[in-house]
Amino acid sequence: MTTALILIDMINDFFHPRGNHYHPEFSFVLANVRRLLEAARRNGIVIIHAMEGHPPEHDQDFEWKKLPQHCIIGSFEAEPTAGIDIHRDEYVIRKRRYSAFFATDLDLFLRERRVDRLVIAGVKTNVCIRATAQDAFALGYDVLVVKEAVGSNHIHLHQAALEDIERYMGQVISLDDCIALFEEQGQETADREEEAHGR
Repeated sequence: MTTALILIDMINDFFHPRGNHYHPEFSFVLANVRRLLEAARRNGIVIIHAMEGHPPEHDQDFEWKKLPQHCIIGSFEAEPTAGIDIHRDEYVIRKRRYSAFFATDLDLFLRERRVDRLVIAGVKTNVCIRATAQDAFALGYDVLVVKEAVGSNHIHLHQAALEDIERYMGQVISLDDCIALFEEQGQETADREEEAHGR
């Protein structure tokens, strides 16, 4: 089984004190996402950065019917937050809706790489994490959400979203178990490469 890590909205809007949707508790999420990202890189896991980004000078965006304008591409709030540097071999998706799959080429990208299991982390649990997990499940992916690496400013909605994900869409797993899963896949990849070279 091939695994990908999808990081959702690891941007200044949520993680920098100047961000409009900053919440102090998100510093805990950031620290754990960084651990996940480091483990994924060590083990050759496919990495996707799905970041909210709305076109500038576009006042007809449907999302504005529910939310004030935010995360305009080119603005400080829409940029990756400190500690989430993006490497050249990592894929970036700009999303205009809650789900990283909606009206993006994420599904195509994953199928081209024969990915069938997704690890999801980032913010907010009850909005973009849940929407992405639901679409991933509907598209036939095995869904894993890392409980220490997601968060929301509404704790009751965070907890309810995790319960929904566990019940209907996939699994909620621990950070340590996810890192062990990455290491297991990394070892399997190394073993296959060694066997191929030994032929």
